[in-house]
Amino acid sequence: MSRIDEMLAAARTRLDRVGPTEAALLLADGARLVDIRPGWQREQEGEFAEALVIERNHLEWRLDPTSDARIPEAVDDDQVWIVACSEGYTSSLAAASLQELGLHRATDLDGGFRAWKASGLPVR
Repeated sequence: MSRIDEMLAAARTRLDRVGPTEAALLLADGARLVDIRPGWQREQEGEFAEALVIERNHLEWRLDPTSDARIPEAVDDDQVWIVACSEGYTSSLAAASLQELGLHRATDLDGGFRAWKASGLPVR
């Protein structure tokens, strides 16, 4: 197993990953979906109908409630953040990083945008 595969597996042991249907239910209950894909990928694949777009390189600064660069929605460590990428790999590493910041309810979308779209959930 490669080191990155080991790193991904370790990250996922800490996450309560959610599939598209469960993610949609959590969003209805106040969770926030964060699309970390770069612009070119969103342009190629489409976009979630409702998601905060924060590209991966800015994620921790925008969601850390103690950061001067945080977004208005980043108010405390109890917010449920569902991180999404294209297929659910980068999002697992990103969600684990958010947990390391203290955002203990951060997780990711298993299967990413592609699984969301395949499930028939709203996209643009």
